[in-house]
Amino acid sequence: MNQMGQNLYFDDFTPAADIVVIATCLVIIVLVAFSYVPKTKAFGIFLSIVGWLMLAAFSDVIYHDWYTHITDGNYAGVYVVRVLYHAFLFSTLLLFVVYIVTLQQLEIDKKVPIMFIALAIYLAVLITDIVSTVTGKGFKLNNDGSEISSLNVFLYGYLAFMALIIVIMVVFRKRLYKRVMNGFYGSMAISFIILFNQGRHGQSSFTTASFLFPTIAMLYLIHSSPYDIEIGAINVRALEDTVRYNYNRNVSLLYMSLFLPEYDVEGKTFTKELSDTIRRFSSEYFRGAVLFQVSNGHVILMAKKKNNPDYENRLNKILNAFDGEYEKYQLDYKIVFGESIEEISRKNEYVSFIKNIHRNMEMNTVHIVDFDDVEAFNKFEYILAELGDIYRRRDLRDSRVMAYCQPVLNIKTGKYDTAEALMRLKLSDVGLVYPDQFIRLAEENGYIHVLTEIILQKTCDEIKYLMSEGYDVNRISINVSVLEMRDESFTADISRIIKESGIPDDKIAIEITESQSENDFMVMKNMINELKDKGIKFYLDDFGTGYSNMERIMELPFDIIKFDRSLVIASDSDIRAKKMVGSLASMFSNLDYSVLYEGVENDIDEARCKSMSAAYLQGYKYSRPIPIIELKSFFSKIGD
Repeated sequence: MNQMGQNLYFDDFTPAADIVVIATCLVIIVLVAFSYVPKTKAFGIFLSIVGWLMLAAFSDVIYHDWYTHITDGNYAGVYVVRVLYHAFLFSTLLLFVVYIVTLQQLEIDKKVPIMFIALAIYLAVLITDIVSTVTGKGFKLNNDGSEISSLNVFLYGYLAFMALIIVIMVVFRKRLYKRVMNGFYGSMAISFIILFNQGRHGQSSFTTASFLFPTIAMLYLIHSSPYDIEIGAINVRALEDTVRYNYNRNVSLLYMSLFLPEYDVEGKTFTKELSDTIRRFSSEYFRGAVLFQVSNGHVILMAKKKNNPDYENRLNKILNAFDGEYEKYQLDYKIVFGESIEEISRKNEYVSFIKNIHRNMEMNTVHIVDFDDVEAFNKFEYILAELGDIYRRRDLRDSRVMAYCQPVLNIKTGKYDTAEALMRLKLSDVGLVYPDQFIRLAEENGYIHVLTEIILQKTCDEIKYLMSEGYDVNRISINVSVLEMRDESFTADISRIIKESGIPDDKIAIEITESQSENDFMVMKNMINELKDKGIKFYLDDFGTGYSNMERIMELPFDIIKFDRSLVIASDSDIRAKKMVGSLASMFSNLDYSVLYEGVENDIDEARCKSMSAAYLQGYKYSRPIPIIELKSFFSKIGD
């Protein structure tokens, strides 16, 4: 063993750092194998970086070890391994560039020049390193083992790659979240500091280790999908990655969705006992299943179909076990089970698909997915897209939004002089769409106020026409969502449309339902007062359904209380119910509210409602909803 080799090994180099790199890379591989990591293109590059780093660390140890143990002055093997070591490091740097470009999703005209420059640097430094080693212009060892180096190829190559990486990250910094970019900057700064201090002290032990820090940053910032340790679930982004990955490989999946509405509210989490139950269910019944948490009260279990050929038996077992748990928890639920469907997998829309199924499910039921669900979902997507287009265009006379109405009988005059404006959509691909198919959709996506503006505009247009023709129009009411009243421009928008239409404000009434929210109540109160000052009337809609707070009702200056159809039905069930409904109506009437019964379907309903303080009657007995242009067939002309 030569003396210079011993000095190099013990005084200038220690394998400890490279051993740590190898161990860390192995730990990363183990973590990846036993955790969920989205299998994206960037993740494939990340794994390649880990592989090249391991090779670099191995070659660095071998390179120094061989140098230490050579006694005959033949250093050819040392030269070869050293060149390989540099090649592995340069390959890692090249992959760093590829990785960043992939993350930033650069357009082809931006990506190609960058990759050309990176490849040119890679080939230039690699060829220069080989040529300078062969010619003795770069790294060279004398016969006694002492080093002669006139050209530090690695340093120039490293600086060139780092300069390119920094330029890419600065120029395209807006392509990535700022905190992620800062994480990369920080890890690179630590690497620079280590290499700088290593160079100051004539060391080379930590070169490979300096590459490890940006790699760890990649794993933590980009590829980590941490499990919820309580229920063993990962997030919805991971679900989408799972669907995409398996779809690209033609792998069929099974999925089972559990929705617990009681927990699907902001800030609420599963109890420990319930978490333990969900975790147990997710691991016991389907082989290789992964649990994803979509929202606080919604989880989806996914497993490969090929791993569960007997999935029908497994489904029956899990449902039987679930029935036992339901007896214990007594929580409302909706369960959806199905196999992956090409169209939904291609669009990667299982969350939206399942939520759409939920809309039409009864509580505490299990639904097995079929192709009718796909057809319904496609219709849902089409309606949603049309709503989005209506919202963006903001054409207050959009022909796709149709104004219908239902005439209301005025008991005092015996005539129809008021009506409720109703909304329909008429879409080219699906025809007439009823409110139960789009109102909630519009509310959930922030489109509802534009629809209200359109129906108000069309109602104002019809009122103006009827008045110009001499018809007696008391008022027409429109329905307004509590959600849109949160918009500060709500009252201004309503007032503007009425004013620009050229009709009196008191020809319009607004129907709203009561809200349980204290904030909504205060907003509603302020806006009602502001619009009532202009002469607009207000109806409390759907009285008798769900939540009713008499104190709040009394605080709001409503003009008309609409008794829901359910109260009309209840009043016919027995004398006690009739007295209760009649007493409520009488109380409101005595407090100067007008009472309107909706859902009157026959003469018996009519007579009963008239005996219970009715001021107005509405229902199929008088008319089904009709296009608003047909309203003149019900209204009378002034003087008739």
